[in-house]
Parts: sequence; C-alpha cells; structure tokens
Amino acid sequence: MRATPHHDGPPSRRLFLGMAAAVPLAAATDLTLGARPAHAADSAYVMGYFTESPNGTGTDYGLHLAVSTDALRWMPLNQNNPVVTPTEGAGGLRDPFILRKQNGAFVVLATDLKGTDWSYVSQYIHVWDSADLRTFTNYRRLKLHDMNTHSWAPEAFWDAGRGQYGIIYSSVNSSGHNVIMVNYTSDFQTVSAPQVFFDPGYDVIDGDLAVDVNGVNYLYFKSSSAQALVGAKSTSLDPGSFTVFSTPVRHGGTEAPILVKSQTSGTWWLWGDTYTPNGVFYAWQSTDLAAGTWTALDQRTYTQPVNSKHGTIQPLTTAEYTNLVAKWGAPAWNRIKSYNHPDRYVRHADFVGRIDAYPFDPYTDSRWKLVPGLADGSGVSFQSVNYPTRYLRHYAYQLRLDVNDGTSAFAQDATFHQTAGLADAGWTSFRSHNYPTRYIRHADYVLRIDPISTATDQADATFFIGY
Repeated sequence: MRATPHHDGPPSRRLFLGMAAAVPLAAATDLTLGARPAHAADSAYVMGYFTESPNGTGTDYGLHLAVSTDALRWMPLNQNNPVVTPTEGAGGLRDPFILRKQNGAFVVLATDLKGTDWSYVSQYIHVWDSADLRTFTNYRRLKLHDMNTHSWAPEAFWDAGRGQYGIIYSSVNSSGHNVIMVNYTSDFQTVSAPQVFFDPGYDVIDGDLAVDVNGVNYLYFKSSSAQALVGAKSTSLDPGSFTVFSTPVRHGGTEAPILVKSQTSGTWWLWGDTYTPNGVFYAWQSTDLAAGTWTALDQRTYTQPVNSKHGTIQPLTTAEYTNLVAKWGAPAWNRIKSYNHPDRYVRHADFVGRIDAYPFDPYTDSRWKLVPGLADGSGVSFQSVNYPTRYLRHYAYQLRLDVNDGTSAFAQDATFHQTAGLADAGWTSFRSHNYPTRYIRHADYVLRIDPISTATDQADATFFIGY
C-alpha cells in the first residue's frame, strides 16, 4: 500500500465538498427488513459496482457484478465487463445499489453520472427492474427533486411502518451542504416529495442502512469533515430521527460504506472505498453493531473485484449464485496476490516479473491464464493476458515475460508445480519444474526462483490465486 496519496486517477469528491456547490458521490448496500432470507445452508452474495483505473484503461460506468461465497473474496462476472449500461441522462452510472424487494425480485438504482464532473446537476437516478440479475428490464430515470444539485448514491429500504420503500440519496439542499434526503415509493415509478432524512449539521454523503437489527436501524455514511465512515442509529425510520454514535472508521480518505451481514454467523462487515489511493476497498468486522466499533481485517482475507468502485452487496441463495455464474461466466483469467504484501499482485512491468501495489495501470499486466505446464501438463505455466504469446519464465533465476520460442528449455523454464503454501497451506506456492529445490518468491518486489529456508522466504514464496 502506498505511503502517499495516488494522484493518477480521477479527482476525489472530497476536493469539492464544502464548496458553495458542493458535490461528491455515493454508494449503498445491504440487508434491509423485508429482504427474502436465504435458508441456513446458503452462503452467497452479489456485489454491484462500476470501475475506474488510474489511467482509464479499466474504467467503465456501467453496472458490473461479482459473486462470492463468503462476502470477502469476489469473482467478477462477464469478464469484469458491464452487464447493463444506462442510455439516458449522462449515459453512465456511479454508485449502484441492489435491493431485493418484498416480492423477491430486485430493483437496481444508481447515480446518474458518467465520469468525475462533480458539478453535474441531476435530479434523476437510473432504475432497472430485474427478476434474477440475469436480465434487466424497464430501464428509466426517476426524478427525485427540483433542486439545482445532484442525487448521489441512491439506496432503497423497506419501511414496514409506512408500507412503502424509502429512497435515500445525497443532495445539497438549502443548508448549503450535502444532506441525506428521502423520497417514498411503492413502485419505483413515482415518488413522494423529498424530505431531509439525515443532517447532522455538516456535509454527509453515501448513506447505507441496516434496518431492524434487534429493533434498531443503523445508518452509516461518509463524514466529509472526518474523511471517514461514521454510524448513526434510530429505533424508528422517521426522517430526522438518527443520531451519530459510532467511532469513525477510515483507511486514508474513506467513503461509500457497505454494511454486510454474514448468512452463516453473527458477523457484520463494513466495507469502505478509499480515494488515497483511489479505488482500494478496505474491510472491517464486528459482531455487535450496537457497539459502534470495528476491527480492521487483514487484507489477506479479502479481495475486491479488479478496478471496482463504490459498491453494493446483497445476499443470494446458492441457486441464484449458480444461475448468475451460468449466465455471465467465470473469468478466463486470474490475479495472484502476495501473502506477506497482500496489497500487491503478481504482474509484469517492462517484461520483468514483480509484485506491485494495486491499483496500477495497465491493470491487465496482472491478469494471467494459468494453463497446463508447457513442459509437464501436471504443472502450470503463466500466460500473459495482454501479451498472449509471452509466458513468465525464469532466466538466471529471475522471472521475466518472454515469447515462447518453442524450445524445450523455454518450456521447462516456464513450468511450475503448485504446492500447498509454504507459509499458509490454504494458499499456494510454485516450485520450479527444472530447478525443483527452488520456488517462485519475491525479493525487493521482484520475482525470482530461490531455495526456501527461512520463515521470511516462505512468506515471500506464498500466494493466493484469485481474481
């Protein structure tokens, strides 16, 4: 992870907050009263997001989906391409939110904004209906207000007392700063007049609700003054009833909270999207929302979809998970994470094998096809996705990306055997085919093959194969 902010990506909304025409964004999330519960054996989740990368090669303002069986390690669907893209308004989206409605179907909401023009005015949000997240129908833009401002990070929840859904979002109202507004709807076709849902007296964006958790409703949001995620709570869902209570959580500048409840335990996770560096998700854990305190998770335990920004997470049944993978497909590539530097991924740079901190561009430098070993089909070779004639091979014990010349020597140099991770058996290590006492490891972030003896060597030689 970087010691200094990453400046290659689009400007953060934080630069615009507090200004006369303040303008950031937002995201959303998760478990709401009325969500159709999965049965006890289910442990599956879907994430919706859009993508940005430092130089734009991985940027797309459509709806992307990923799935997970633990809500921590994510597999992008549709090769990390969008599954649907807005055709009206700005022609792109940010901050998608997926809600399971009372009838079990889904509705998708999103900010009407393509890119990072925080001064863009839109009183509308994008809306789709979906029975199964395999098809998206009845696309429309829904008008929420008449103010000369934005409608950022829309999220919806079921308000049982009203018998209606609430739609919350961030706008600059007459106070001069961003507040969280609410409109009510029965059908996501027409809405009531907007009201202020939450205004602590300072700029707030990115509201995310967990409804009726032991009789209490929790609202997490991004506080622009603290550049952190903060929680408020209320025993009702009435506008103006929430009071701040939690300890701020941050890792650099952090926004876009996502509250996620485990389907198999009492664990809650809080995800946050950072902009220093831009585009890195961090996660925290708690077993008691009422306490308002969170413990940071080790980055070894979770992996975000590549280039993902400002997401939403919704529980699925196992059948829904299976159907989504069947529809959209698993990636044809992998990313490989370092064990002792879990913010870093195996990549090639100037055809040298190394591990670098995500995000970087071209991000495709870190995508690999793990194919049967060129010298031994029981092993594996690393074929570059963006240079498909080239493979990782060792030369003078250093790893580099070379064109396969068809020789036996190249095939052997480019073949490795997967073993249980030397530092963690749940991870993976890679033993050289033709130098079987040597393993792939990093040294000063450069990849090479070496004999392994110390605990440090073992950690340097241990990796996670994910996406």
